[in-house]
Amino acid sequence: MAKGYWIGRVDVSDDEGYMPYAAANAAIFKKFGGRYVVRGGQFDSVEGTARSRNVVIEFPDYATARACYDSPEYQANKKVRAPYAIGDVIIIEGYDGPQP
Repeated sequence: MAKGYWIGRVDVSDDEGYMPYAAANAAIFKKFGGRYVVRGGQFDSVEGTARSRNVVIEFPDYATARACYDSPEYQANKKVRAPYAIGDVIIIEGYDGPQP
């Protein structure tokens, strides 16, 4: 079964205000079997428009990734983030087929 992923790109306007959101995510993601694959780090924006922070979180499957996002815990935590950051989040199913 293919994994599920969140891909997030974020611009933070207030690091101190953003910190409680980031800290609370650990317990939420753990509850749904999520793990960070990418969390910040060096990057080059070679095409398109970039944001200052990038994150990829892997979940056991797409349905679980979606359930985590829709959970009351994450929906409440999004409100903590809102005054301090803008971003884009997509939930996507991984590819589990043949490789080149």
